[in-house]
Amino acid sequence: MPENTVIQDLSEQEQIRRDKLKTLQEAGKDPYQIRKFEVTHHSSDILANFDALEGREVAIAGRLMTKRIMGKASFCHVQDLPGEIQVYVARDAIGEESYAEFKKDDIGDIVGIRGTVFKTKTGEITVHAISFTLLSKSLKPLPEKFHGLTNVDLRYRQRYVDLIMNPDSKDTFIKRSRIISAIRRYLDSQGFMEVETPMLVANAGGAAARPFETHFNALDEDFRLRISLELYLKRLIVGGLEKVYEIGRVFRNEGLDTRHNPEFTLMELYQAYTDYHGMMDLTENMYRFVAQEVLGTTTIVYNGVEMDLGKPFARVTMKDAVKQYAGVDFDEIHTLEEARAIAKEHHIEYEDRHKKGDILNLFFETYVEEHLIQPTFVMDHPVEISPLTKRKPEDPDYVERFEFFMNGWEMANAYSELNDPIDQRARFAAQEEQFAAGDEEANHTDEDFLNALEIGMPPTGGIGYGIDRMCMLLTDSAAIRDVLLFPTMKTL
Repeated sequence: MPENTVIQDLSEQEQIRRDKLKTLQEAGKDPYQIRKFEVTHHSSDILANFDALEGREVAIAGRLMTKRIMGKASFCHVQDLPGEIQVYVARDAIGEESYAEFKKDDIGDIVGIRGTVFKTKTGEITVHAISFTLLSKSLKPLPEKFHGLTNVDLRYRQRYVDLIMNPDSKDTFIKRSRIISAIRRYLDSQGFMEVETPMLVANAGGAAARPFETHFNALDEDFRLRISLELYLKRLIVGGLEKVYEIGRVFRNEGLDTRHNPEFTLMELYQAYTDYHGMMDLTENMYRFVAQEVLGTTTIVYNGVEMDLGKPFARVTMKDAVKQYAGVDFDEIHTLEEARAIAKEHHIEYEDRHKKGDILNLFFETYVEEHLIQPTFVMDHPVEISPLTKRKPEDPDYVERFEFFMNGWEMANAYSELNDPIDQRARFAAQEEQFAAGDEEANHTDEDFLNALEIGMPPTGGIGYGIDRMCMLLTDSAAIRDVLLFPTMKTL
């Protein structure tokens, strides 16, 4: 530590730990100078394979979590990635000097142990240390083991401590990694190609959301962080890459709640020569595959509610869902005035800019979403809220789009993608009018994307998945922050 570094407001325990470190450094035993330690086994390897490893030498490393000093011999527990294992430390086995140093080690220190595997009289699988090395000194005490890290805000701000103290939290993020890995395996097996597209863009389109804005000094131009992956991935379909997907962070300048974080993980995929029905089939198969791979079952339980991914997913039009749950039949509503009147009757608040289709969507959000617990595809949205989607040929006021719902949440959004450049230009123009009327989430015209469509895009199905919400359901996590390693937090 540089001599001019000033440490203020140290607790008694923190000062004691620094004093121990200083003593080690003065004796030429600075743990921070150790470069590597060869690990041969993790705790889970030893616990699962005791019969094969009994009496054999192993090398483990991890964090010291408990310590019981009993004269010339002691026990401790060391925590590594998979879990914990007991270590028996005897003076006669590791030497008097090393044993004296071990007794001074603190809970939270990182240690490396070489030893032999045995089972104690009480039947606990244990490593009998023949060497015990301090690899890194912990200068701050961990939270008390019994209570763990219970302050929720602190768990999010200090995820590194949360991962140490809360095994369930660590398990959640291990499962999250496995979920994303399983998604990739499934899509790769279906012939999809993973790609990367820009995060910093001039025109943040592809979704209804407010972007974060910044200025690029080198070009003296304003840029935005992407809110979607859509428009660049469609350019790749134009270019002849027939099946593409991207898993990446997107950024939306919106509020924080249990299901929203301004920075989150989205996956979008596009497949040439299919439509939104093809996206439904793909979604069913992918969700089943991922659940089976990660959980070993297609039945999941979230907050005590069982959801069955093994059965065919329900499919219902938005109009039929509103008719079922709100008792309003939009097939019988022919004008904007009629839509506004029925909205007033049901105390649905709308804005002057809202068209009939917008009001249908407001009914859906108010009356229907909370009921969609089991896997459900809600199909055929009004054109007013779907600026990038093909119209239904038999009913051009509606489009070939679905949203996938589970647990009352929107989990995915899919289209038969609009590939008519003339229609797309008109849709962008309508979005510009909405923006001028006060809709800050409306799309802006993207001339290069229109140019790509004019080159020619084949019939295409596309879908976007909320990866964080998928992880919430598959890990039974109450809030999106529980599945984000470092969620957005207000600066203290």
